[in-house]
Amino acid sequence: MAISARPVADDLATRYACDAVDGKIVAGELVIASCKRHLRDLDEGSKRGLNFNVDKAKHHCGFFPAMLTVTEGVAAGKPFNLLPWHGFVVASLFGWERDDGLRRFRLAWMETGKGQAKSPLMAGIGLNMMGWAGKARSEVFAIASDKDQANVLFKDGVAMCRANLPDRDEDEFESLESLGEVIIRGTGDNAWKIEHPGTGSKFQSIASADAISGPKPYAVLADEIHEFKSHHPLSLWKAAIDKMSGDPLMILGTNTPATNQIVGTEYSEMFQKVVTGQADDDALFGFIARVDKADRDTVFENEECWPKALPALGITYPVKNVQDRVRTAKLMLSEALATKRLYFGIPSGTDGFWCSEEAWNSCQGVVDEAEMVGSPCWLSLDLSKKNDLTALTAIWRKDLKLHAKTWYFTTKQGIEERSVQDNAPYDLWAEKGLMEAVPGATIDYTFVASKVQELCSKHKVDFLTFDPAKIGDFIDACSLIDFNVWQYEGPDEPQGKGLKLVRHGQGTRIVFQERALCMPKSIEKLEDAILDKDIVIDASPVTTMCASNAIIHADAMNNRMFDKKKSRGRIDGMVSIAQAVGAANNEFKPKERKFQMMVVGR
Repeated sequence: MAISARPVADDLATRYACDAVDGKIVAGELVIASCKRHLRDLDEGSKRGLNFNVDKAKHHCGFFPAMLTVTEGVAAGKPFNLLPWHGFVVASLFGWERDDGLRRFRLAWMETGKGQAKSPLMAGIGLNMMGWAGKARSEVFAIASDKDQANVLFKDGVAMCRANLPDRDEDEFESLESLGEVIIRGTGDNAWKIEHPGTGSKFQSIASADAISGPKPYAVLADEIHEFKSHHPLSLWKAAIDKMSGDPLMILGTNTPATNQIVGTEYSEMFQKVVTGQADDDALFGFIARVDKADRDTVFENEECWPKALPALGITYPVKNVQDRVRTAKLMLSEALATKRLYFGIPSGTDGFWCSEEAWNSCQGVVDEAEMVGSPCWLSLDLSKKNDLTALTAIWRKDLKLHAKTWYFTTKQGIEERSVQDNAPYDLWAEKGLMEAVPGATIDYTFVASKVQELCSKHKVDFLTFDPAKIGDFIDACSLIDFNVWQYEGPDEPQGKGLKLVRHGQGTRIVFQERALCMPKSIEKLEDAILDKDIVIDASPVTTMCASNAIIHADAMNNRMFDKKKSRGRIDGMVSIAQAVGAANNEFKPKERKFQMMVVGR
């Protein structure tokens, strides 16, 4: 739409859109795309049965400063005057209508950097839709991946209901609660439900995993979408919204998700396509505040681009907060990755990656098994308990570098269910040959033993190191295929026949180094190899998933191990790679041969 054809900016959505498109405010490409969509639909939307009701937009925007007071931050105690980006969101959600008079948007996405007052905005929208949107017996739910997070948004609503109403004198205390407009169930921080007696409506928080009988949501406010591990809870609430007559609304709020946070990433990508015109869906609204791709390399130095991801910066969110965070991030690579994602909307590969993600990516490559023939080789095995992942890693030393390749085994039975449960496409990976899905409900270890036997027949394998769990079953499987193996017990014990098996401890203890490997040493050697670029790890999405899931635990002596209980998912590949690196750097001393002089007479 040409500037000369712009409508009069008589509402907060159109005013913000015009200012963003005209460059009067700093906005990123995705926000500008949303603004252009708004302006374009003002001109062309009627052809699709869409109309913008300025009066309704003003009415709902006016609810905030008239009825709600800011309860924390630099504006605490003042009327809840919507920030410019708030105004664009609220006016858009409540101003756009279909020809039948119902709201256009039924699903909304709000993505910004941290500290941009998403939760108070969503809480205010929830209160509005509970008691002041003209809906009797309205049910509003604040949800999140866990109850504590859902309560963050809900408690903002409780605080605003208990706060002095706007423009009241300090000695003239009147709140929505004291006036009887709302009833808050529970005292203090233990409040669990807000009721609006006048309409018989309610507003409450609930964890995504909590069961609730027959919800009839008029509004669902889902916070911190990047923390959701599965699509399932959001799909259930979306289905409940879709069943409702009238104009219910579901709002999803989040920081920019890491690319391994699949739920948030897929939603964000969908809304990006909608706001940029790559996909059409008139029922979806998106506000995505990120710095532009061109800003990413210099984002720490270029403060002028910061408001693109932080639209409240310098208004209610102090610039110094971000400056301090950036100062720390410049000194710590791990902090740099988190800061770029959470504050500036730059998606990183993983959330909480266990080592430097840049270093990890730099060691990814192609390991051709055929090219490794003749090079010293070690094997590592992390066996699954029943039907999850078994990981087998081969590592070679060639051209002064280590080269690691991992094979994965799982079961065909239940693979689709595990794909959903673990939020990982095991079924697709199996189809592509990235893992082997063996028949049955539990992994038949003869498949694993056969692969080990094959590797031993082709390569100069020194030994296989193993997690002691289930090793007896593996040895039995080797026996079934007539493959000789034996367990190493130290240099002073008798040697066996066939493939040598060396134990690898999984905890933080460093013991029995003359006859076993240990995880603290192996993790240290792996990190050194990654950071020094002395290792090539065969690139695989399965391995990357394992790496991104891994959590490191350290004891008081900083001896480290992979913490399977706290890890975010399967980490078997990471365990087997670390063990393999430890094997390749083993310090086992061969048994000293004793010589005895014999005098042989002539």
